[in-house]
Amino acid sequence: MPSIADLFAHNRAWAAQMERDRPGFFASLTKQQSPKYMWIGCSDSRVPANQITGLEPGEVFVHRNVANVVVHSDLNALSTVQFAVEMLKVEHIMVVGHYGCGGVLAALHSKRIGLADNWIRHIQDVRDRHRGILEKLAPEQRGDALVDLNVIEQVVNLCVSTVMQDAWAKGQNVTIHGWAFGVNDGLLQDLHMTVSSADSLEPVYRAAIEGVIAARS
Repeated sequence: MPSIADLFAHNRAWAAQMERDRPGFFASLTKQQSPKYMWIGCSDSRVPANQITGLEPGEVFVHRNVANVVVHSDLNALSTVQFAVEMLKVEHIMVVGHYGCGGVLAALHSKRIGLADNWIRHIQDVRDRHRGILEKLAPEQRGDALVDLNVIEQVVNLCVSTVMQDAWAKGQNVTIHGWAFGVNDGLLQDLHMTVSSADSLEPVYRAAIEGVIAARS
């Protein structure tokens, strides 16, 4: 395992290599950021937004928490979204879960892990809402299915937030996407939960849920 000193050494080597390969790269980063993308993902160390998407520093605005949850009581998440939408004028927000997520599996199996149980309760609500779907699946499929369902429900939460409702009411061009990432293969999966207006939410939601059922049948 690298030591703290190694991290600093790697940083200096990386910065020097970037400046050799692209002179002025860091000077350009000192200007106001203007990303077109926002990533709302899990805090899991195996799911780095920039590397997965091939985006560079300055190109994606990131918010991460345990199991990529978006709830109306979380002012941290909503403040970050508001800054991204109103100040940075991002055009795409990706809510991204990942298969094998520890928070989702803890919610699925009602596993107690400590203080985070209160946070994971939000995912248990998703589990309970879709219990009929999950119980029809083989046990080994339920974890991945709940990852997908959780992403879809968090997209809904984001869509009905005051931030997004106000932005769409003003005609702002912002689209929300629901994706899942495979740690086992490095691939992103489009869950077809793509919403660009308040009016389109309900039919897209129904189709996305049906898509989860079809994918696991």
